[in-house]
Amino acid sequence: MHSPRIQPVQPPYAADVQAAFERVMPPGVPPLKLFRSLAHNPRVLQRLIAGGLLDRGSISLRERELLILRTTARCGAEYEWGVHVAAFNGKAGFSSEQIADTCAVTPDAQLWSPAEQALLALADSLHASSTVDDGLWQRLSAQFGQDQLIECLLLVGFYHAVSFVVNGLRVEHEADAPRFPG
Repeated sequence: MHSPRIQPVQPPYAADVQAAFERVMPPGVPPLKLFRSLAHNPRVLQRLIAGGLLDRGSISLRERELLILRTTARCGAEYEWGVHVAAFNGKAGFSSEQIADTCAVTPDAQLWSPAEQALLALADSLHASSTVDDGLWQRLSAQFGQDQLIECLLLVGFYHAVSFVVNGLRVEHEADAPRFPG
C-alpha cells in the first residue's frame, strides 16, 4: 500500500475551495479526498467539477454508472470505482454479482441487457484501442441516439482522466467505499 503523493487539504478551506466543495457534495457530507487533493490547485478543482457529467444526462443513471464502473475498473482506479459503488449503486440498482462483474476480465453477458453489454464493450474498446470499430458502433447505434453516444464517449474519456489522477496521486481510499472484489 502506497501513501498519498499529495495530502488532501484540511479545513478550514479557502472560500473558493469551500464553494467548489458545496457545488459537488451533498449537504453535510465532507468533501472526498480526491477533491481535497485537487484543492491544492483550485482552478483545476473547479474545472473538474464544471466538466463533470454527474447531472441528469441523456442516458440513465444506471447506464452512466455502468460506463464509469467499467472504465475505472479497467484503469485499476479502485478509489474512483469504490466511490461510485458507494455513492450511486443504491440508485443504479446493480446486483452484487453485477458490481463484481464490472471488474471481470470478460464480463458475463448473462448478467447484462443487450444495451448494457454494448456499453461494457464500448468502455473496453476505448480502453484498449482508443476507438470503436464499425460493428460495435452499429450495436450501440441500435440502442442509443446520437446525443447519447456522444455522452457515452465523453464519459469513458472523462473517467480515464479521473482514473489517471487518482492513480497518479495515490488518493487514499474513502472509509465507506468498497474495494475491488477478490
